[in-house]
Amino acid sequence: MQRIFTSFRALYVATLMLLTGSGLLSTYLALRLAAEKVDGLWVGAMMAAYYAGLVLGGKIGHRLIARVGHIRAYVACGGLVTAAVLGIGLTVWPEGWLVLRMLIGLGMMCQYMVIESWLNEQADARQRGAVFAGYMVASYLGLVAGQLILVVHPGLGPDLPMMIALCFALSLIPVSITHKVHPAPLRPAPLEPRFFLSRVPQSLTTVLVSGLVIGSFYGLAPLYASDQGLSVEQIGVFMGVCIFAGLLVQWPLGWLSDRYDRALLIRSSAILLLITALPLALLPSLPMEAMLPMGFLVCLVQFTLYPLAVAFSNDHVEGERRVSLTAMLLVTFGVGACIGPLAAGALMRQFGPNMLYAFAAACALILIWRVHPEKVSGLHRVDEAPVKHVPTPDSLASSPLVGALDPRVTGQTSNEQMKAGNAAAPEAEEDSRPG
Repeated sequence: MQRIFTSFRALYVATLMLLTGSGLLSTYLALRLAAEKVDGLWVGAMMAAYYAGLVLGGKIGHRLIARVGHIRAYVACGGLVTAAVLGIGLTVWPEGWLVLRMLIGLGMMCQYMVIESWLNEQADARQRGAVFAGYMVASYLGLVAGQLILVVHPGLGPDLPMMIALCFALSLIPVSITHKVHPAPLRPAPLEPRFFLSRVPQSLTTVLVSGLVIGSFYGLAPLYASDQGLSVEQIGVFMGVCIFAGLLVQWPLGWLSDRYDRALLIRSSAILLLITALPLALLPSLPMEAMLPMGFLVCLVQFTLYPLAVAFSNDHVEGERRVSLTAMLLVTFGVGACIGPLAAGALMRQFGPNMLYAFAAACALILIWRVHPEKVSGLHRVDEAPVKHVPTPDSLASSPLVGALDPRVTGQTSNEQMKAGNAAAPEAEEDSRPG
């Protein structure tokens, strides 16, 4: 593992700095808007704009990287993100923040694509699992580190956006000075929505609901904690503990996923999410001593939905289509993550901060209603299913190319897989309601 870290330390450090800045920015925006007494709906709109930028960046990033190359695209987008963060620090105009937040999402998606294509190209097939795990750990540790900065620096003045911009600027250095060979040019992976809606409807439903829950959490949990009377330092601790739960649950989740039916695990996770979210939804106010363990438990469950859905969908899609599948999952997650903060923000404005967890409970009910193991026919189940579960970061820190980096996709580079995806015409599949 030390050898792998040494080989990819530049890309891991870049990922760590990127996610540190991103995690801190999400919490800062929510707290800054709350301090300015701005409507909670705007807080949700900020996170929705970010995910809209991520989805848009997934389309633009391929063209930009193909046009100017990986390092130039990465540095250009890093400059855009840094400038947008500084722009947020220089103004308190919420309408302008929406545009800047979307530009940040667009630029960061391009940076994710550069890092992931580089990792995939340089990783040996036998090491791809360890390389992927390192990338995931760097992603989650960056998100946690962003929250912990608030603990040591709780002020919401103009110096905090400068610190965020500093993180994004530092992420440029490891990639720009690396001596690694450039990856091959990228080709966009086709979405094939009809094919995937027919083949993996329950997985797509789970990813959509996961986007609703996780998007609203990242955007509105700081506002919820602020309305509960927590200080900025305490909000940093609360958010850090909750996000750390997402990292902590991945490996035991993988053990369970490889041994038990994945549709059953998704439905069980939905039931547990309903049970853990209900107390926070029903109690209008809580002390921090109660919020920490209860919030930790909710996140322990909600962060299982996306990786389970990814593994479940891979069980029913052939290897040559898995990069396209990842692109489809990202778009679906992005749609949910755009809608979730807006819907939850509107509920919080009307009925109080605890509606954030009432919204999560309602999303859990949707999954309980829609996901049923007995509906999985197994007609399109791939030969190697169940495909080995891989700990997966949520789509706040990934691009469509993460499918090529995924160790379940072996023997092909991302470029080769995308060519195969482009050559494969969408086929009309019979409705068998599988995964």
